[in-house]
Amino acid sequence: MDLGDHAKSIKFLIRDRGAYFTDSFDAVFQAIGTHVLPTLPRVPRMNAIAERWIGSCRREATDRILITGERHLRLVVSEYADHYNQHRPHRTLGQRPPDRLTEPEPPTATDNTRIHRRDRLGGLIHEYTQVA
Repeated sequence: MDLGDHAKSIKFLIRDRGAYFTDSFDAVFQAIGTHVLPTLPRVPRMNAIAERWIGSCRREATDRILITGERHLRLVVSEYADHYNQHRPHRTLGQRPPDRLTEPEPPTATDNTRIHRRDRLGGLIHEYTQVA
C-alpha cells in the first residue's frame, strides 16, 4: 500500500488487538511518525462504539451531501459532531445529548408552547428548542 504524500499527515492509527497486526505492521507506521494505538484489552465494545458514531455521521450527514474536498469534509464532520454532542437526543442517556447531562429536563410542551427551529448543514439537520 502506498499512501504517497498523505502518509506524513497520519498522526494516529487505532487498531484492534488481532493477531494479524504484527510488530512489523506497527513498525511501518511508526517509521513515518504515526503513533499506533491498539484498542484496550478486555473492552470488546470499543470498536462498536466508534463504528456506531461513524455510521451515524455517514447516514445523517456525509451520505446526503456532495463533499467537494478535505476542507469541506472537515467542516461537515465538525458541524455534525457539535450537533451529535450538544443537541441530538440519545436513548441510553434519557433522551439527552452527552454535553447536557447535568441540565434539568425541559418542561413538557403544551398547546401554546413556542418552538424555535435551527437548521444545521444547510437545512439537512433541524434542531428544535422551546422558547421561553
